[in-house]
Amino acid sequence: MKFVFLSVNSINTHRKIIHVDMDAFYASVEQLDNPELVGKPVAVGGGGDRGVVSAASYEARKFGVRSAMSGVIARKNCPQLIFVPPRFSRYKEISKEIRGIFREYTDLVEPLSLDEAYLDVTQNKNGNSSATLIAQEIREKIFKKTGLRASAGISYNKFIAKIASDINKPNGQKTISPEEAIEFLEKLDIKKFYGVGKVTATKMYNLGIFYGKDLKEKSLEFLTEHFGKSGGHYYKIVRGIHNGKVNPNHTPKSVAAEHTFSENLTSEVFMMERLEKIADELERRLKKSKLAGKTVTLKIKYSDFTQQTRSKTLPYFIKDKAILIETVRELLYQQRMKESVRLLGISVTNLNVNTKKKEKVIDVQLKLEF
Repeated sequence: MKFVFLSVNSINTHRKIIHVDMDAFYASVEQLDNPELVGKPVAVGGGGDRGVVSAASYEARKFGVRSAMSGVIARKNCPQLIFVPPRFSRYKEISKEIRGIFREYTDLVEPLSLDEAYLDVTQNKNGNSSATLIAQEIREKIFKKTGLRASAGISYNKFIAKIASDINKPNGQKTISPEEAIEFLEKLDIKKFYGVGKVTATKMYNLGIFYGKDLKEKSLEFLTEHFGKSGGHYYKIVRGIHNGKVNPNHTPKSVAAEHTFSENLTSEVFMMERLEKIADELERRLKKSKLAGKTVTLKIKYSDFTQQTRSKTLPYFIKDKAILIETVRELLYQQRMKESVRLLGISVTNLNVNTKKKEKVIDVQLKLEF
């Protein structure tokens, strides 16, 4: 099999992509609404024995407080940490205002979450040829309208723009032009490549891959052998190749629901009772979003904070609790638990895209099954 090397000159470099990322969004909103919290270490989430940090202010991050950290560990790291409960309705309200600012410049806005989004400003409503200046204007407007700070990354593709938005955080921006991209990627620590998590980074370190330059030296065959399909992705991105479009009608890749329990669970019977409620919530979310999926995944987080997932792919799309819970039951009893359980979650992936067309298939399959 022959593989053709694509130089940066053959890549689509005419696009102008901005990645806007709000700075410590949830915590910053809490400080905005309560001036007494300004300048203090703040964590949004639960500070009790079972609590988890959803977001942390920059003052808290200096003490090593991070999202997804247990409240107990967060308090050990920062005894003066102030916990506040999340107010998602407020975060959504401000997020809506921020997206309104984005749409003053372009309709090609792809939200990734409440606090970040991609914008394609190649052709924009203001006729401004400089994506760097547009990003600066957007950040200034966000601050003027909401009182919150944002950072931005600007480049010719989504992957590099995403990485760039982290470089001058908080309250900064970074532009990486097509001419600078390859050198920038070669010098970048592999753990800073968007999409390379701790496990993959460790595996790469063990293979002698520490920086983009090391990754670039590996052949496609080598990367595919060690990382499967992701190997092809790594082969391209280190060469500045990522042609994914900014999609304003972006469909989520998964729909999920999970719950952390006030006390650890040791019996599968009790776990099934909790999973019934989680499946209720997941069914509600699937129907609200008019989505269905084929792959059901059970997420288990043990009392020692290790995590396990078990998945099953069905031959048809599902969204109803009855089939969800039967599939989850099978996954739960697949093997014995190694520890008591502090969190359970269910997610559905491999989603249908053309909902209306697939709904008919789901109905037929359900009738056949029951």
